[in-house]
Amino acid sequence: MRVDFKSVTRQAEPVNAAVSDAPAFRLPPRDPRLEACLKDYPPQVFNDRLHQSMELLERYSIELAIDLSRRLKLIDNLAEWQSASELSRLLSVQRRFRFALTWILERLVEAGCIDARMNGETRSYRFQRAPWDPALDQLRAMGLNIDPGNAATLDLLDYAAGLYPAVAHNEQSGDHSLFRPEALALWLNYFNNDNLTYAVNNWVSALVAADRLSTRSRLRILEVGAGAGSATQALIRCLDERELLPRIKRYTITEPNGFFRRRAQRDLTKQYPHLPLEWGALDINLPWVTQAIASGEFDLVYAVNVLHVSKDLLFSLNEARSALAPDGWLVLGECVRPYANQPMYPELMFQILESFTDVQTHPEVRPNPGFLTADHWRRALKCAGFNRVEVAPDVDRIREIYPHFFAGAICGQNTPVHK
Repeated sequence: MRVDFKSVTRQAEPVNAAVSDAPAFRLPPRDPRLEACLKDYPPQVFNDRLHQSMELLERYSIELAIDLSRRLKLIDNLAEWQSASELSRLLSVQRRFRFALTWILERLVEAGCIDARMNGETRSYRFQRAPWDPALDQLRAMGLNIDPGNAATLDLLDYAAGLYPAVAHNEQSGDHSLFRPEALALWLNYFNNDNLTYAVNNWVSALVAADRLSTRSRLRILEVGAGAGSATQALIRCLDERELLPRIKRYTITEPNGFFRRRAQRDLTKQYPHLPLEWGALDINLPWVTQAIASGEFDLVYAVNVLHVSKDLLFSLNEARSALAPDGWLVLGECVRPYANQPMYPELMFQILESFTDVQTHPEVRPNPGFLTADHWRRALKCAGFNRVEVAPDVDRIREIYPHFFAGAICGQNTPVHK
């Protein structure tokens, strides 16, 4: 069922209304029409276990939003219509937290606890009915029963949500708190191919990238923002299945975080000792040519869950295109927002990071920080000079059937324009 973000008008309860009963959570069956949309992909891309996990995590994030609404005293201040900006001032939360605050409000709209309406360009919110007591323990048990690998995402969601009140009131930095040493194990577990709800992005992008490279006699690959190497592992496996590994002449793997880069280098060098792997740190917000990435050197620029945090998205896309040889491909594995303004559970973990929200927006190609729709990505790549732009799988069709499918590979080819 498509998520509806249109304004609604219902008679509101008093703000001090009694706590309502939680709606029962039942796992919906997977729509068989998805099979046709994903017929070119192996089962690990989207199976029943992954479908159930996605539904569970969406509901879990709504329950966390309800819990946060109480801890931040949102409901107490919504007796009258308030915009996110007005509510931020009432609650004395820092300006940078407004994006996260809007996400919480939109999750409460989905839950039916508050109403929303548009007044010109401004969206406002008002109390509708008292939220229920979050059933986090029960949902966690269900999630682990579906797939024990869901513990990685559940743990990180819980950890990030626990930081929200302090970050909201500028008592802690989201960047510092989310990546303090004791939290690194949470990220390593999350950015892992055993975590299916994360790994789906790796598999979609790796499969698409391998297909784009299948006819080339030699392969020169630049991977951007490789993290701890899970997307690298997926791509190498897909290339190996197509017997393309002997064609790799150069595979440059970059990651600015030293801890993650060293972890990936240790594991991948040991696992693939005969591949020509190179390692470096690349800041996507600075000119790439000044960071040992020469123009026209690569047949593939590959990045999974990276480019959406570019300070200037068009700048980074242009730098990626400059690194490509003629007819080279850019393949971006991204968490794709099905509909504009649709809240998504992964945002809870990232939207208190400065790097996630402190970006340049653009009304056509990047109207909001964070995750973008397929249309926004298409426009961005075309504006950056890519002449063939595709999004796979067919996320426009999929979202009509199932609005919680968030994975997509955005592809652009550096095809020379003949005058």
